[in-house]
Amino acid sequence: MTEPVRIAMWSGPRNISTAMMRAFENRPDTEVSDEPFYAYSLVHTGINHPGREEVIASMETDWRKIAEAITGNPTNGIAVWYQKHMAHHMHGEIDLDWIWNLRNCFLIRDPREVILSYSKKFDVSDARLLGLHKQEELFHKVLDQTGEVPPVLDAKDVLENPAGILSELCGRVGIPFTESMLSWPEGRRSSDGIWAKYWYRAVEGSSGFEAYRPREGKLTESQMKIYDVVLPVYEKLHEHRMKGEPAHVSG
Repeated sequence: MTEPVRIAMWSGPRNISTAMMRAFENRPDTEVSDEPFYAYSLVHTGINHPGREEVIASMETDWRKIAEAITGNPTNGIAVWYQKHMAHHMHGEIDLDWIWNLRNCFLIRDPREVILSYSKKFDVSDARLLGLHKQEELFHKVLDQTGEVPPVLDAKDVLENPAGILSELCGRVGIPFTESMLSWPEGRRSSDGIWAKYWYRAVEGSSGFEAYRPREGKLTESQMKIYDVVLPVYEKLHEHRMKGEPAHVSG
C-alpha cells in the first residue's frame, strides 16, 4: 500500500484551524484527524476547558500511542491524511522525533484577533495558551532539520485569497489543488472532536471560507501584556508566510 501524504498543520486556538480541516476533508482523497493530543494536553496541564472530563474520556491520553497511530498507515487506502494539531498541546515530555514522518505546516493569526476570539470562550490568562512560542520552536526545529522553510499560512491571507493560498500549500506538500477545498456542506462531522459542541458553532454553520473582516474590540490591560509578549513571535513567523500563487485547478 502506498503511504499517504501526512500533513501536520500546527496551529493555535481560534486560528480558522477547523475551517482548514473542513477544506481538506472535502477532498475526495483525504481523511482528517482533529487535535489528537487534546486529551493528553488536558491531563498534562490540568486546564479546565469546557467539557474537560468528557474529552479525556473520549480519547487516548498516552502520547506515545497517539504518535504511533498518526504516523502509521490508515486502513482505507486514502492518499492524504490531514492532521489538525494545536502546537501548545506539545509539552516537554513529548519526544518529537515522530514529526519527521509528517509534512509540517504552520497556521498563524494576528494574536490580537486570537485573544479577542478566544476570550469569548475561555480566559486568556497565559501567553502559552496561544501556542505561538511552541509554533516558533517547531518551525525552527523543522527548518534546522530540513534546511527548508516550511509552509506558513496566515489566517487573514487564507480568508482573503483561499484559492491562491490553498493552491500554493498543495503544491508545497506535493498534492494537487482542487476546487472542492473551497466549499463544504454545513453541519457537524463524525470526524470532529467531541468538543465540537463547545467550540465549533460558527464553523458548523459555514459552507466555505468567510470573507476577512477585522475583529472589533479592545484588549484589556492584562490581555495587552500577553499580546506584547507574543506579537514579536507572530511577526517573525509572519515574515515567512505564503503569499498565494494563482490557483491551478485539477478537478
